[in-house]
Amino acid sequence: MVKRALMIAYHYPPMRGSSGIQRTLKFSQYLPRWGWEPIVLSASRGAYQDTSEDQTGEIAQHVHVHRSLAFDAARHFALKGRYPGLLAQPDRWVSWWLSAVPAGLRLIRHYRPQVLWSSYPIATAHLIALTLHKLTGIPWIADQRDPLTDIGYPLDMRTRRIHHWIEKQTVDHSAALVCTTPSAIGAFQRRFPQADPDRFSLIENGYDEENFLNALALRNAAPSRQFRLLHSGLIYPSERDPRFLFAALQRLQSEGDISAERFRLVLRATGHDDYLRPLLDRYGIKALVELAPALPYAEALAEMLRADGLLVLQASNCNGQIPAKLYEYIRARRPILALTDPAGDTATMLRRAGIDTIGMLNSEADIASALARFLRLCGEHKAPLPRDTTIALLSRESRTQELATLFDQYGHKENR
Repeated sequence: MVKRALMIAYHYPPMRGSSGIQRTLKFSQYLPRWGWEPIVLSASRGAYQDTSEDQTGEIAQHVHVHRSLAFDAARHFALKGRYPGLLAQPDRWVSWWLSAVPAGLRLIRHYRPQVLWSSYPIATAHLIALTLHKLTGIPWIADQRDPLTDIGYPLDMRTRRIHHWIEKQTVDHSAALVCTTPSAIGAFQRRFPQADPDRFSLIENGYDEENFLNALALRNAAPSRQFRLLHSGLIYPSERDPRFLFAALQRLQSEGDISAERFRLVLRATGHDDYLRPLLDRYGIKALVELAPALPYAEALAEMLRADGLLVLQASNCNGQIPAKLYEYIRARRPILALTDPAGDTATMLRRAGIDTIGMLNSEADIASALARFLRLCGEHKAPLPRDTTIALLSRESRTQELATLFDQYGHKENR
């Protein structure tokens, strides 16, 4: 019998602006190779603030995609920029729960899946899966990815309490809880010591080889005299705050170590350009830094392939996380400068890949030293590159095989 999985995910094409889209998209693409037919339940198009068709063509024909009505409280319910907080608990898309639960029940009656799977963020996806699990008894695998709660996170106490409740429900009722880093598993086990440690599984993020092969044809560009250091993706003011980096650039510029003629920092699709522009003015480095708009996914990968260097920003309050973009950086096989806590999982992964060009994100002096060393090594063609053996282990296809193994282990055997 056909094995089916109902996959509940907010992040799915045509949404644009989050690397988390790739995780669900590639899982759904590759699961049939291991005998699982995916049924995706996602949000209606209007829920997304930014959309693009550039990856909708990657949704495989075998994937049954269903969408139910969802609103973004910040855009659809706001009056003069304000909206009731209750309409955004546990997140701004909680309205999706109202339509997704009946839609999910219809899909369950029609397809009779053996397993439910939901992906965080957003928390509403877990609420939908929790409700469907309680109503049907179908085993639920929660793809947790980033932590729902942490010390001081979320900042709003009411949101934190709600997130903690959802987190506890997830631990209590899911058949398996999947994290993307070893530290995330450790944090869960410390917060929930009563839970069976075997229920926590590690499935890291990865890159897709097919996407990179398509991007290779786009990577050609006219040579530039500038060294182009690229950060591709969101820059969160709290988790990836670049103020110390900007101060280090100001210092290196004033000392004559870098100039606009020889160096360019490209911040691609930050999502927070309005926050960054005043900082560039304050530090006097507008000539060194380019705030660049989003690109179609294949073009964004091509830009990584032709960049002189790739930049990672990850604060110490995210030590238990690894940016999904880092796996694509590693596959691009370009020199990587990581501004992060040396004790965190991001730095640990890079060192495991043979990369030691790392500096502290919260230290102007350390960044200035690390950047100067990085530029010197690149200029001498001595910058460390990811090992081929490391790259081969990080593909989305191999990650999907790990997920299929979990489905085989926990999926309901009835109807197989």
